[in-house]
Amino acid sequence: MTQMQLQVGQLDSDQVVALLQEHHQDMLSHSPVESVHALDISGLDTDNVTFWSVWQGEQLAGVGALKELDKQHGEIKSMRTSTAFLRQGVAQQILAHVIAQASLRGYTRLSLERGSMAAFKPAQKLYSQFGFEQCAPFADYKEDPYSLFMSKIL
Repeated sequence: MTQMQLQVGQLDSDQVVALLQEHHQDMLSHSPVESVHALDISGLDTDNVTFWSVWQGEQLAGVGALKELDKQHGEIKSMRTSTAFLRQGVAQQILAHVIAQASLRGYTRLSLERGSMAAFKPAQKLYSQFGFEQCAPFADYKEDPYSLFMSKIL
């Protein structure tokens, strides 16, 4: 098996665009549109967001992003594993990288918003394994029955 390579960017890749569209559609299948906070390509292609893609050869394995909320606080965005790579450690690799990057940037807190329904339980388990705990809404988020907020002190 070829080693997976993490790259900054690749937002213009057809595979990345397709995975992000799949991610957004999946979020919409579990939550009303006003409760879906996934970023589109333009939201990921901004100065305060760093986007990573993970590749095995020519195949996209997954994506993830880190958004700077302020100089001490970052937010994980757009974590998604390609279906062909589920349960192969891709999400763990991306999450470990995002946490390390947040620490290198000097953030003292890293947070995320995810869905609250059963479909999102595997994500909650992963984040919990990495030390994230449930928290109150942060940044511009509001209480929402479709959202669960998690944070980790770095």
